[in-house]
Amino acid sequence: MEVGTWAVVVAVLAAYMAWFWRMSRGLRGPRVWPVLGSLPGLVQHAEGMHEWIAANLRRSGGTYQTCIFAVPGVARRGGLVTVTCDPRNLEHVLKSRFDNYPKGPFWHGVFLDLLGDGIFNSDGDTWVAQRKTAALEFTTRTLRTAMSRWVSRSIHGRLLPILADAVASKAHVDLQDLLLRLTFDNICGLAFGKDPETLAEGLPENEFASAFDRATEATLNRFIFPECLWRCKKWLGLGMETTLTRSMAHVDQYLAAVIKTRKLELADAAATHDDLLSRFMRKGSYSDESLQHVALNFILAGRDTSSVALSWFFWLVSTHPAAERRIVAELCAVLAASRGAHDPALWLAETFTFEELDRLVYLKAALSETLRLYPSVPEDSKHVVADDYLPDGTFVPAGSSITYSIYSAGRMKTVWGEDCLEFRPERWLSEDGTKFVQHDSYRFVAFNAGPRVCLGKDLAYLQMKNIAGSVLLRHRLAVAPGHRVEQKMSLTLFMKDGLRMEVCPRDLAPFLDEPCGVEAAAAAAAAAAASATAPCA
Repeated sequence: MEVGTWAVVVAVLAAYMAWFWRMSRGLRGPRVWPVLGSLPGLVQHAEGMHEWIAANLRRSGGTYQTCIFAVPGVARRGGLVTVTCDPRNLEHVLKSRFDNYPKGPFWHGVFLDLLGDGIFNSDGDTWVAQRKTAALEFTTRTLRTAMSRWVSRSIHGRLLPILADAVASKAHVDLQDLLLRLTFDNICGLAFGKDPETLAEGLPENEFASAFDRATEATLNRFIFPECLWRCKKWLGLGMETTLTRSMAHVDQYLAAVIKTRKLELADAAATHDDLLSRFMRKGSYSDESLQHVALNFILAGRDTSSVALSWFFWLVSTHPAAERRIVAELCAVLAASRGAHDPALWLAETFTFEELDRLVYLKAALSETLRLYPSVPEDSKHVVADDYLPDGTFVPAGSSITYSIYSAGRMKTVWGEDCLEFRPERWLSEDGTKFVQHDSYRFVAFNAGPRVCLGKDLAYLQMKNIAGSVLLRHRLAVAPGHRVEQKMSLTLFMKDGLRMEVCPRDLAPFLDEPCGVEAAAAAAAAAAASATAPCA
């Protein structure tokens, strides 16, 4: 190489390093490398991503900025990522300047094949129209009744018999898998009125469920690669993109048949379908493709979130016996007040009523505490439309992105106190322990916040209370010997190797024989119910 060429190369490298030094000085958080940005750190900490992000946020006071690609012209726009868990910033992004922080083109592109322009993958007028329709439906008692019917049938007809068989055979169960199957059956029933029966005896494989799982996995795989690469693989029909195309063809065929049949059924004025698909059909003139997207969006949102939350709940309760005892004591007290104090057989004979579930204050506190520590969706992101300043003074340029760490938001001492890493349901109770105390929605972001707050929050609590109460009233659970509980790096906070548990029968006699007596506890539960003002948690 000639001297002149070497001089040019050296000059370019010197100019780049000078630019990189100035650029990186303004960034807080993980180390940024030339060209590669923060990618080496992301790869290094891939297996413990959420804890790594939380540690970075603690060191930086709740907000930091980093760049994915340290390249001039990109690093301060598309390559810049602002990561935050500061409640002030969350309120600003999710509410105050909502229109400046949509999901954005990257998110929309990744999920387009799976979710189309459905409610969880759209912005602007498209999102507003679907949100209004869905909001009206989620406030109706009939939808809550439909959810309760599907859940109760799955619990008592499928889940409890499987657990009873595990007790009899002394076999371990993968509770995460059982809960995923249960919530998939429930959300399919609620979304389009058909039960895939994945939790049936023998845990059969369902073609629609399998195709949906493959399509979801292939979609999430897109987050691993640069957009240009997965788009190229899609065009060439390579790798997971082929899996996505084939799986979505099966999903579309299945849902097309459901929609065709439902339209014929709804032509009969006497039809009484109460699923979400039927409700959307009655509300407006949606194309078949739009109706498919409606169903798929609610399935994706409603399946994994509740089952993952319950998996972490059962693990936490199994490792905190004092909390478990208090949950079971509350269950006994509430049932004694409504069904009689002296015969536990009556407590187990029927499903929970709405009123009984509403009285389970400590159980709701334990579920909320679980979601604080292990939110089902640990990280979420937004696109920045126009230059802006966050309340903490951080400048966010147009074209960059903001990641708000829901996982970290529940683990900051500045927000939750010195015991923020402890499982303590009492932090959600009033001083006398009889009422549930809701924390600010920008400190506790497990159900999102602002205009996009989760419409199914109350239904989720209803479902989780029903499942958790039904199981803990009948069984004691313990992690199987040798089984390690670890987080799986995914958009949803799955357990890496499932949740293998031992199942033992629950002896309710000690709760009848306590010195205070079940009658006194039942009276306390009745008093708490009388003072409650919320409809159903």
